[in-house]
Amino acid sequence: MTVKEKYQRWLSDEKVTDDTKNQLINYTPEQIEDAFYRELEFGTAGLRGILGPGSNRLNVFVVRKATIGFAKYLLQKYNDARSRGVVISYDNRLFSKTFANEAAQVLSQSGIKTYLFESLRPSPELSFAVRKANAVGGIMITASHNPKEYNGYKVYDKNGCQIVPDEIQPLVEIIDKLGFELDVKVERYVLEGQIIKIGKDFDDDYVKHIKSIEFDNTLSKKDFKIVFSPQHGASYLPAMRVFKELGYEVIPVEEQCVADPLFSKTESPNPEDPRSFELPLEYARKYDADIILVTDPDGDRVGFAYKNSEGDYTLLSGNKTGALMIDYILSQRQRRGFLKNNSVIFDTVVTSSLGREIAKYYGVQSESVLTGFKYIGERIEHYNKTNEKTFEFGYEESYGYLVKDFTRDKDSLQAMITIAELSNYHRLHGVNIDVALDEIYRRHGYSQDKLFSIYFKGKTGFDKMKEIMDTLHEKPLQKIGSQKIVIFEDYLKQIRIDKEGKHVMDHLPKTNLVKFYLADGSSIAIRPSGTEPKCKFYYEAKGACLKDVLKKPDLIHKALLKSLNFEDL
Repeated sequence: MTVKEKYQRWLSDEKVTDDTKNQLINYTPEQIEDAFYRELEFGTAGLRGILGPGSNRLNVFVVRKATIGFAKYLLQKYNDARSRGVVISYDNRLFSKTFANEAAQVLSQSGIKTYLFESLRPSPELSFAVRKANAVGGIMITASHNPKEYNGYKVYDKNGCQIVPDEIQPLVEIIDKLGFELDVKVERYVLEGQIIKIGKDFDDDYVKHIKSIEFDNTLSKKDFKIVFSPQHGASYLPAMRVFKELGYEVIPVEEQCVADPLFSKTESPNPEDPRSFELPLEYARKYDADIILVTDPDGDRVGFAYKNSEGDYTLLSGNKTGALMIDYILSQRQRRGFLKNNSVIFDTVVTSSLGREIAKYYGVQSESVLTGFKYIGERIEHYNKTNEKTFEFGYEESYGYLVKDFTRDKDSLQAMITIAELSNYHRLHGVNIDVALDEIYRRHGYSQDKLFSIYFKGKTGFDKMKEIMDTLHEKPLQKIGSQKIVIFEDYLKQIRIDKEGKHVMDHLPKTNLVKFYLADGSSIAIRPSGTEPKCKFYYEAKGACLKDVLKKPDLIHKALLKSLNFEDL
């Protein structure tokens, strides 16, 4: 169907409410085009889109269609899908509870038992709950760190891991064959599946596992203060409970502890955005806190700031936080004799090299996977079956960390306990976090990482983003500014070009990503986001000292845009 035909179908269908039709009538031509020019599709984290009517929007009809497809997928894949069931959770966003209930009803009508959390819970607890219930899958209604206009629909496998592309492709094909979202109907099973409300028992078990993250429970927590914000989201209750039971003094940012879908007391719900720290920083200065921890709305990511040697607060990137965690975790495990010859950490192809250097220092292997924590979860499961390697840590530069594998998704609660402990450990040893970081740099080399994102809205923006990526794939740059490119990696074409020539690079699945390595050791990775209409530029600048690298990512970014003739972006 054309955009116009789909639009008219929504206006005339009796299943669409009058309020929704009025909303459509008031759409501008540009809004109509954007809402109907394509189907909302699965990206790196399932469905995610702007809320509203339309094929390219997230609404109850799109959620129903996705759940019907997921039910069919599970019934084809597992003979015992109906009895083992699916776990559903949701966060604080607009319509999250509505979408969760809709998904539960569809699964029930398909004869599949459903475990539905009684109220909002974080994504990592959903991952944990799938494993605890021995379910065949899970659904999390969330748009993670996206702006308030968004919501999303993430699907998990029986291991509590988001489904990887090879496994999800049959699901995508099933959904595509269902047709127009307004026409899709549930094939009712003779016996409806039971909908079981879950809560305290799962919470208690999850919290017990989170508390096991502590490496050294003998450290005194006296006079150590944490400011914490859940950014109006789902991590508030479990995080506060864990902190309290472990004896930490926590000062919650009260205005941001309310489950508010409009995020009215924060400038941004994304911990990667410095604006999300504005109110927590006010609290930290008022109460003279040692550290600040900020999660995203669904509680899988966490941002970290610390009181520096000058008495003010420094926000750390995901790469630097990950480096601190790796150094602390591996040093603690080495001290206790727990590291093994086959110990391994996981990161991604856009993560900085610093974590890998730290792991190497402790005799630990590292593996880089594609962006998306599902790939880390997949490798954990693989090695748990083969016993070839022992999992020690997994992380992404986008503030996602996993310390123990009782969840198979990034887990802010695990990360917060580890960050709190390492910060307190250094404090008790008279070492500020900036000093601890500098020690890591002096040992492994100085670097500065930075992420730039360029947004492209609507169909025109989508075409512009495609033009950028097509240019990078088809005409690889030879230099950026005055710096020569010594290695080029194309993860879509699966090739690597270096001074030795062209090599096949098929150890990872194809993905729309390119990476450049400069003569001075710096690198740039570029890819379109799988969850938002934007292109992401990841920089890691190398240098002889911190002063050499602080402004280098900005300079490289400017030179890159000039090389691409996109200086106006």
